[in-house]
Parts: sequence; structure tokens; C-alpha cells
Amino acid sequence: MTVLTASWNYPTRILHGPGRITELAGACRALGIRRPLLVTDSGLRDAPITRTALAALEAAGITAPVFADIKPNPVGANIEAGVAAYRDGGHDGVIAFGGGSGLDAGKAIAFMSGQTRPIWDFEDVGDWYTRADQAGIAPIIAVPTTAGTGSEVGRASVVVNEDTHEKKIIFHPKMMPGIVISDPELTVGLPAHITAATGMDAFTHCFEAFCAPGFHPQADGIALEGMRLIGEFLPRACRDGTDIEARSRMLAAASMGAAAFQKGLGGVHAISHPVGALYDTHHGLTNAVVLPYVMMHNRPAIEDKMTHLARVLNLSHPGFDAVLQHVIYLRGTLGIPHSLAQIGVGADRAAEIGRFAEADPSAGGNPVEVKAEALERIFRAAVSGIL
Repeated sequence: MTVLTASWNYPTRILHGPGRITELAGACRALGIRRPLLVTDSGLRDAPITRTALAALEAAGITAPVFADIKPNPVGANIEAGVAAYRDGGHDGVIAFGGGSGLDAGKAIAFMSGQTRPIWDFEDVGDWYTRADQAGIAPIIAVPTTAGTGSEVGRASVVVNEDTHEKKIIFHPKMMPGIVISDPELTVGLPAHITAATGMDAFTHCFEAFCAPGFHPQADGIALEGMRLIGEFLPRACRDGTDIEARSRMLAAASMGAAAFQKGLGGVHAISHPVGALYDTHHGLTNAVVLPYVMMHNRPAIEDKMTHLARVLNLSHPGFDAVLQHVIYLRGTLGIPHSLAQIGVGADRAAEIGRFAEADPSAGGNPVEVKAEALERIFRAAVSGIL
């Protein structure tokens, strides 16, 4: 077994390898954080891995209160409460700890800690990010405990606006964490079904980034290697959660997916965001279910790229059909449902999903232009399970 411990500086400072959570206090010192607020979701508040992180801080004389009033799909009220806790506690930095919800919420709280405008004024629209007071953005350390969203190396957070029932992407370049601690030992206890859903989230990030239009060979290369790693190591991580090598490679692949999708995402995320907001589904699982249906819609525009991807994945008879069958087989092996109906999503709000999906920023990265009608049609196919 080969398990590498390494430190990378792309796209930010990443401390990768087993046991590196012990360096959390040093990371705080490096960013000038003396009184951090640890932000995580409610399920991790008292988890052993959270206690391990807190113990690493306490050993160095650092006390970190925990804020964990975070929903699986964080909402604006969660961020407001977190900012209040941050200010009331006199904190000077955030440790964003957990899966996508903890990471996104932690980053958003750090970002909003010194702002006076509402969070929705910083949606990823045009140059809205320039409205922010950069001096009011607190330093962030990100500690992923799942290998999926890659939010630890992202410059945005996804937050649900409860008034409109929409997922909004809140963006600022300085939301990128200053240091990431990517310790595969923190993911060992993750159940197989969560490992599968988050892993397929990472795969979808890589896939949509690779298919997004435009010339970005750096992103394409990262996305291709990310998909290769996931194809090899995600089944291993699901079969044996203690496989540290597989856990390590999946954490790397998740970060690679988020780095790659700076190029763009696409129809999968455009649909998954409103589905998650309206039905409170797991984001990675939703992506995994929707992916083949968007692939079918995009087929004419991505066939050439699928030939290349099939070769990278070492598939027989390289081409679109081989990649599609690979995705379907991988989902089936991991226990991912084939239709949205199987995860409690019906077609009763299909038109609404289509409208929200068209307005989602991710739609702009789809390899073919998609309007509400097409997105509604894809959504209905995903509900029914008919490719």
C-alpha cells in the first residue's frame, strides 16, 4: 500500500496525508488565528473526529468553541446565526470542518463576519463580489471530512435562500481557505452510502468541468486525472472504509474536481441545485442520479471528448456509449439509485425546477445552451428513470 504525505500550494496551501490534523494549531498560527470558531454541521458536533481536532488545538493552548447549527443544505439563517456567534465570541478566524455543508457554511460565516450588506448581495453574478469589504473577510482553515464537494479549495459557498427556495452561489476570491488540512483518517468512519454519494459528486465536478466549453487545458487535465482516480479508488473506499490509500486518493480527487470546475459546471448542477433546495436532497446523491440524463442530452456536443475520456479510464471500445455504461455501472456498483423518484423526488414541480435551473449560474457552463424547457425535460427523465 502506498500512502503519500505531501504539502501542495495549488490552488491554496494543502497539508495532505494521514494524521495531519495534528497540525491544526500550527495552521492557526500561520494565518494569525488566535481564537478560532470551529464551524461544522450538527451531525459532527460531538463526533470523535471533531473531538480529535479540538484536542489538537487544546494541546497547543487554543480553545475553539463549536458552532453547529447548520442544516445539510445550509440556509441564510444558519449563516446569520453563525456570524452572530463569531462576533459575540470575539473570534478572529474560522475552522470550516466537515462535508459540503460545514465547509460552505464556515466559509460563508468567515466571509460575512465583516460585511454590512445582506449575503444575497454577493451572489455570483457579474462583479457583485466587488461589493464586499475585503478587510472584513476572516481567515479560513478548511478541514474536509468527506471526499466530495471539494469546497475546501473553492472560492464560493452554496446557501439556500429560504424566501425564494433557491440555492444561491455566494462568491468572493478571498473565500478561498488559506490552509487546507486533508487528512484521510478523518473520513474512515464515513458510511459506504455517504462515501458513494460524495465520491460521485466529485466525479460529476470533474466530468462537467471537462465537458464545459472553452479552452482551459489545465482544468481539463486535472478533471481527467480526477475521474481516473475516482474510478479506481471510490469502489475500494466503499468496500473497505479503512482503506487509507483509497481514502487519501479520494480526498485528492475531490479537491481536484473543485479546482477543475473553475472552468465551469453544467446541466447536472443546474438541476441539482433547485432539486436540493425544494426537496432537501443530498447534493452529491442528486448529482449522481441526474448525471446520465444530462449526458444523453449533451451527447452531440461531447462525443469527441468522451472518446478521450474513455481512453483515460481504460475502457473498451472508447466512445460515448462506453463512458455512459461506465457511469451507470459505477453508480450501480455503489448502490446509487437510477431515478430521482427513488430518492423521493416527484415531477409535480417540474416546470418550477426547469425555470430555476435555467437561472442557475451552472447552466451557463453546459456544452450546449439549455433553457427551462430542455432542463424540465431532462428533470422529468431523471424522475422517471428513462434515459
